[in-house]
Amino acid sequence: MRFFATFVALLVSFSALGQDKSTRQRVDVVNYTITAEIMPATQSIAASAKIDLIPIDTGISTLALDLSNALNVSQVTDTAGKQLPASQSKNENALRITFPEALVKGTTYSIIVKYDGKLTGNEESSVPGIKFAAIHPTYAYLMYPARWFPVNDYSADRFTMNLAVTVPSNLKVIASGFSTTDKSGGKTTYNYKYSNSSFPGSIAVVEDIVERVSVAGVTTEMYFRGEHKALAKTYGEETAKAVNEMTELFGLAPSKSLTLVETEDGTPNGYAAPNIIFLASRAIGSQVNQRLLVNQVARQWYGMLTSPVSRNHIWIANGVPRYAEMLSIEQASGAAALEAEAKDIYIEAMTVDNPPLIQASRLEDYSPEYWAATAGKGATVLHMLRYVIGDEKFKKGLKLIPERFAWKSLSTEDFKKVMEEASGDNLDYFFLQWIESTGAPEFKMEYTVYRTAKGFRVMGKVSQDLDTFRMPVELQIETEGNPEMKKIEVAGTSSEFVVETFGRPKKVDIDPSNRVLRFNNQMRVAVAIRKGEQFAEIGEYPDALKEYQKALEVSRNSSLSHYRVGEVFFLQNNYQSAANEFREALNGDLEPKWTEVWGHINLGKIFDITSQRERAVNEYNLAIRTKDNTQGAQEEAAKYLKETYKRPRREVN
Repeated sequence: MRFFATFVALLVSFSALGQDKSTRQRVDVVNYTITAEIMPATQSIAASAKIDLIPIDTGISTLALDLSNALNVSQVTDTAGKQLPASQSKNENALRITFPEALVKGTTYSIIVKYDGKLTGNEESSVPGIKFAAIHPTYAYLMYPARWFPVNDYSADRFTMNLAVTVPSNLKVIASGFSTTDKSGGKTTYNYKYSNSSFPGSIAVVEDIVERVSVAGVTTEMYFRGEHKALAKTYGEETAKAVNEMTELFGLAPSKSLTLVETEDGTPNGYAAPNIIFLASRAIGSQVNQRLLVNQVARQWYGMLTSPVSRNHIWIANGVPRYAEMLSIEQASGAAALEAEAKDIYIEAMTVDNPPLIQASRLEDYSPEYWAATAGKGATVLHMLRYVIGDEKFKKGLKLIPERFAWKSLSTEDFKKVMEEASGDNLDYFFLQWIESTGAPEFKMEYTVYRTAKGFRVMGKVSQDLDTFRMPVELQIETEGNPEMKKIEVAGTSSEFVVETFGRPKKVDIDPSNRVLRFNNQMRVAVAIRKGEQFAEIGEYPDALKEYQKALEVSRNSSLSHYRVGEVFFLQNNYQSAANEFREALNGDLEPKWTEVWGHINLGKIFDITSQRERAVNEYNLAIRTKDNTQGAQEEAAKYLKETYKRPRREVN
């Protein structure tokens, strides 16, 4: 049984795909005019894309664009019809176009690219193993990351779009913007115009609308299939709630109308385009996936309304929506729920040592490391920033940014300046430490207590090993009365402090609420376990065991570490070793508490496998006595009290 929440690498959308384009000669693609016909019967597309571009650099004679390997370019011309030499690199999803003479910086040029191909969903994707485009007989989706049209500087170069897509008349096209339709010969052409500079290049082909819900000024249309149709109304209501919640947080919504489209398994669980949210079938689930929905809605502001100037600043587009999830949880369930979430993202952030966030282009797209850094650490940085400048100023800054950079790109420096304006503080030190640098401190403290005429004085020193580190840090002084909280500044490797108290100090704790991303033994154990879980999820069991062993070296009493080792041995059919580890888990610190009930259940399964039914029944009964029903533990134990657990059959290759 796994309780590890797999990295949400596939749960969130707007990621930066492709390689960093900073070394390319730069152009600004300002508008696309795309005419396409989608033919569901043959799962194919034929299209023409007129691309309006302005050179940013001088002396540009070639243009490199991203285009799916599944598509074949038949012709590239200028607007006068003159053919331009072009070649496709099938290893790089790339199209290279050569101009007869160097383009003049600042001058608008237009080229027309004609292409076609099949998009069944089985073609090589821009990110191996993740589908972004597929055409089926009754539905289709072509998301911007699929490079189904020639793309310049993915996720950075914003553009407007005129789109005309023809489909059989029994189907409908969903895209961003205002639409009109033309019908002729059993086909319908949907014309969409999106006039704001953003990322409108995602479309869906659907059958009839399932549900339209208008709640609290927000209208949502749902295009779900099969059993998920029953959830459409609830999803519409929750979408309206999320839009209004994010409006309060980020300011006026880019649009009060959203469309939710079901894709299929194998796609990202969620992907946000202007006014559209694509949801994978598995992500829709049997009840509303509230966290995913909030994340995607937040991207209408951070991702669509404004976006990072390059992939090196993508933490803004991934970190803010991730933190929006946490703020939504806080609003619904209170501060304690927020702190539980913060603990989890701090652990996630610690799983990636390099590179610094400002060098995110070095990370492999959609990898666990990419999401741990840009979403996990990005949200961690925001949580710490909120602590540093205060709740009111922090939320003021989050609202100012979409207002100041509406329909434009922004950098980390831009983000910092707005937060400085909102807070009135110089935040150079904060962004230098958490965005431009790597590493986290480990605090060591020593102090002495003196009596004074008015009470007591605590004089001490905080040491840590990062020379450039600077952060305000809380001290909690436990006295004979109520605890006293003081904030000190820790700067450099050694920082002295003096704190006056009225009551006699009994104990001094540094950062008692764990506001600062930092190492300690508890964090080392948690990070090692998380890394081990990542390896175990993809079947890399030897590497998983190495990480779990690191955790046990720090804390031999860690029930979770022993439990995870037991899981790996169980999956490897090493039942004696698995039983030993589950028993160690039961004799450990029982943190988290569910390790007790599931430790007994897994021991029961091992005894059933080894034909020791009486011992198995005893373990299942012990599990029931815990009354812990985490992940349906009570139902699981009750099931195997009635029937013997059978080892799953594994296919032999």
